[in-house]
Amino acid sequence: MDIINNNNKYLHMHIFEKVSSMSDDGFIVVNRKGEVIHINEKYCSFLGTTKEKALGKSIFNIIPNSMMLDVMEKKYCEECVIQTYIIGIEKEKSAIVSRSYVENEEGEVIAGVAQVKFRLQTLDVAKKLMKDYVELEYYKEQYLNSKKYICSFEKMVGKSKSFLEVKRIGIKASKTNFPVLITGKTGTGKEVFARAIHANSERAEKLMVSINCAAIPEDLLESELFGYEEGSFTGAKKGGKKGKFFIANGGTIFLDEIGDMPLSMQAKLLRVLQEKEIDPIGSTSSIPIDVRVIAATRKNLPEMIEKGEFREDLYYRLNVINIEMPPLCDRKEDILELAGFFLNKLNLEYKTVTGFSKEVKKCLKEYSWPGNVRELDNVIKSAYAINDNFMIELKDLPSKMVENSQHISETEETGLENLMENYEKNLIISFLKKNHWNCSEAASKMGIHRSVLYKKIKKYNIEKE
Repeated sequence: MDIINNNNKYLHMHIFEKVSSMSDDGFIVVNRKGEVIHINEKYCSFLGTTKEKALGKSIFNIIPNSMMLDVMEKKYCEECVIQTYIIGIEKEKSAIVSRSYVENEEGEVIAGVAQVKFRLQTLDVAKKLMKDYVELEYYKEQYLNSKKYICSFEKMVGKSKSFLEVKRIGIKASKTNFPVLITGKTGTGKEVFARAIHANSERAEKLMVSINCAAIPEDLLESELFGYEEGSFTGAKKGGKKGKFFIANGGTIFLDEIGDMPLSMQAKLLRVLQEKEIDPIGSTSSIPIDVRVIAATRKNLPEMIEKGEFREDLYYRLNVINIEMPPLCDRKEDILELAGFFLNKLNLEYKTVTGFSKEVKKCLKEYSWPGNVRELDNVIKSAYAINDNFMIELKDLPSKMVENSQHISETEETGLENLMENYEKNLIISFLKKNHWNCSEAASKMGIHRSVLYKKIKKYNIEKE
C-alpha cells in the first residue's frame, strides 16, 4: 500500500511539473516549514535563481517578504494580489500572485502553493482594471447616495389629489418586479418617477441604467441595448462592449421615449422580455439576465398600434402597470410648493436667501405651464440668475408669463357682466358685417326678432362703418 501511495505521489508531482512547465505563469510549492519543494523554470528565471539553488531551501532565501507561511498558518487564500519584490535581481519589481494552502484527508495543512503572473502586459492590464473598478465603485456609491436623497417618494413635492394618486400607484409598483409604463406630456417628471420606483424597490442597491430611445440612431440602438463581441463589425471596440441590459443586470433599465423605438428593435426587445436573455451582436450564445423594465413615452401608443407604428404584443408586455403623469396645469395647488422647492435648492447651493414677491407668486400660479415641471424649474433658474436683489420680481420672469398674468388681472377687474356685454356687442357687429348691415337678415341669422336687434344696436351705440 505504501508503494502504491508513493507511486501516486510521484505521478502527481510529474503531472504538476509538466503542467507548470507548459504555462507562462510561475509556480512554487513549499512544505509546512516553508521549504521549497517545487518551483518551475519560468519563476526561477524571473527571480534570477535556479531550481538547484531554490529546492530544499527556505522560501525566504529567494522571496524575503513571502506570505506563504502566513497563508498556511491562518488558512486563507488570496487571488490576484500584487506582490512586490525587494531583492533587486528580479526581471520586474512586482507581479500578480494567487496563493492558497493545501490540506490532506485529515484536514491538516501540508503545503502552500502560489501561481504568479509576471508578464508586464498582464500587470498593466490588471492595474488598469483595478483603477477602473475603484472609480466605478466610487461613482456607483455617489450615484446611490444622490438617488436615495433626490429620487424617493418621501422627497417628492406635491399634495394635489392627482399627484397623490399616481404616487400611491408608484409605491405599489415598486414592491413588485412587474414592467411599468409611465405616460404623460414632456416635462411631467417621468424619469424622476421611474428612479423613485427603483429606489423604493428591492433592487435599490443595484444600478438603474437609463437610455433615451429617441436620442440614439437606429443602427446603433441594438449595440447600445445588447452590446457586441469583438470584431462583430467594422469599428467595433477591441474586447467588445457590454450593453445597457447587461450593465443593469440585477437592477432596473429605464427605456425613455419607447414610442420612438424602431419596429425592428421592438421585436428584439419583446424577445428579451419573453426569454429573459440577451444576444450581443456577434455572439454565438445567449446571456441570461434579471432586469426590471420601466418604459416611458409622451406618445399615444394605442393610436400608434392602430397605425402599425408600435407592436401591440410589446405594448401589453410593457403596460403591466400604467402610470399617467398629470400635467402641471392639473396640479395648480402644487405650483408654488414646487417653485419654492426649486428656489430652495438654488439658495442652498449658492448660499443665498432669495424669495418670491407676492406678484410673482400670483403670476406663477396663474400661468398654464405647457412645459410642465421642467419648464417651472427652468423659469426659476432663469429668474434667479438675472435677479438683482433678494426678491424675484415680475421683471425677472419671461414676458409671456407677465403678459398672461396682466390679461387675467384686467379680466378680473372688468367683471363678468361687462365681459358678456362686450361679447354680445362684438357678436352683433360681426353678424351685421356678414349680412352687409341688413338688420332683417342679421336678426334672422341670429335667431332673434328684428325689433330686439334694433334695441341692442341702440343700447351699444352701434353705428354702420
